[in-house]
Amino acid sequence: MIEIIPAIDIIGGRCVRLSQGDYSQQTTYEADPVDMVKRYADCGVKRVHVVDLDGAKAAFPANLALLERMAAVDGVSIEWGGGLKSEAAVRAVVDSGAAYAIVGSIAATQPDLFATWLDQFGTDRMVLGADVRAGRVAISGWKEEVDLTIDDLVKRFLPHGLTQTICTDISRDGMLQGPSFELYARLQADYPAVDFTVSGGISSMADIVRSEELNLRKVIVGKAIYEGRIALKEIEQYVSAHS
Repeated sequence: MIEIIPAIDIIGGRCVRLSQGDYSQQTTYEADPVDMVKRYADCGVKRVHVVDLDGAKAAFPANLALLERMAAVDGVSIEWGGGLKSEAAVRAVVDSGAAYAIVGSIAATQPDLFATWLDQFGTDRMVLGADVRAGRVAISGWKEEVDLTIDDLVKRFLPHGLTQTICTDISRDGMLQGPSFELYARLQADYPAVDFTVSGGISSMADIVRSEELNLRKVIVGKAIYEGRIALKEIEQYVSAHS
């Protein structure tokens, strides 16, 4: 069974969604982040993906008190990203209750440091966040591209026991046009020891079903939920039928 991981992006303590990572293309929703985690837990979801967009701008987690409240919801684990650029930042989110810490830019620009964190905090907790545009890895809120591919990153950290990678296709993120199925199927086939999470473009339950048919293991769903294209009841029924 593929694991459905709902996404919550946070600015100013509220749920938002961006299109292609652009802060100027922001939609703010009325939903309270903690309430959303509770609603997902009621659907049988076991993991929620949270991006601290304030923290990403500040280069240090900015919503730790909110993380503590989200992590206190029974039955759900929180994976947290945004601003994890130092050991102190990683420790702060772990101490605040995050079960998983997502590291993106540092993994690309200071790979030795991320390798150290894999060893220090454990491969069961550290998640490689790889954002890709036209085959190249993008960093710093997708503003810069580096001369690396997703394969370069994965190969760099396999010797350190990397087991979890969230790969976001920037061109699809927030666009509700379907994910890059071929990319994820290839990555999962090439690196079976790593769980790749499909991120960007999920627009319907059909996209999730297709991902499972391709033997993909995890999928992040964000805007499709907030825009009503995927109902929480559909997620609940899917999780129940496959558990």
